Amino acid sequence: MSDADRKIILVTRTTRLQELVARYNTVEQARFQAEHLGMDFADFIEEDRIYRAAVYQIENGLAKHGRLQRLDRQFLPNFLFPPQCLVVVLGQDGLVANTLKYLKGQALLGINPDAARIDGVLLPFNVDDFSKVMPEVISGKRPVRNITMARVRLNDGQELLAVNDLFIGMRNHVSARYEMDFGELHERQSSSGIIISTGLGSTGWLRSVLTGAIAIAGGESNQKMEIMREKGFAWEAEKLVFSVREPFPSRASQTSIIFGEIENGNALRVRSQMPEGGIIFSDGMAADGLEFRSGLEASISIAEQRGHLLH
Repeated sequence: MSDADRKIILVTRTTRLQELVARYNTVEQARFQAEHLGMDFADFIEEDRIYRAAVYQIENGLAKHGRLQRLDRQFLPNFLFPPQCLVVVLGQDGLVANTLKYLKGQALLGINPDAARIDGVLLPFNVDDFSKVMPEVISGKRPVRNITMARVRLNDGQELLAVNDLFIGMRNHVSARYEMDFGELHERQSSSGIIISTGLGSTGWLRSVLTGAIAIAGGESNQKMEIMREKGFAWEAEKLVFSVREPFPSRASQTSIIFGEIENGNALRVRSQMPEGGIIFSDGMAADGLEFRSGLEASISIAEQRGHLLH
């Protein structure tokens, strides 16, 4: 493919400084609000400077390799990525995960704009690596790591993908009521929600949930849960893992289906008994979640599509 035919999408985000200025109209007002809350406003300014410099450098570099379009993350849900495009994400790990959900097989290159502030598990390259890495990407010499994703499908036809995890419960995280089917098992539950994790997300929210459960259980904790908490599981593993948060036993609710693995060809089914306030969201993005009211049934399984992350 020639440079003239190659389409490159650069996904960026707003900085904390830009978000504050958008909220309070001026830099001076943003400074006042931040310092009033005890925040270091100088760090906001430095973070913004570093990110803007990274965007400028990466934009200039990418423009040499194809037709470049910059896309802010707020437009991700409604953007149609060209089939053969290269997607470059400049931001935090969460921006990579959120972008992967909207791709249909396109490769993604994650670049860490600020290694001092961002861990970058999904951002294997720094800005200074770009000039060396990009020719290798163009020539197809960089390895690609496949990432298994989760999918939830409602009986009204709505669907949602997750790169890290899905949450099913109440919007305000109070007790959620639902019925659950897993294999031959069926029961009615009341809990603070269900976490369904991919391999990529297994060292995130799922680890937090398992850590609390294991600490409470002590010596009686499940060995499989212990291993999962310590090591997670592979990003490309053909399975999902679910864990119920704070299940409550009563005459009307049971607690036998608390932890399990969803493999290819299987699904976890959850029927809402919440008249209002029920929600399903992915990767921590509650604003993009699906309403999960009484009468709706969710089927959670491994998604057919995979994420493709350049390394």
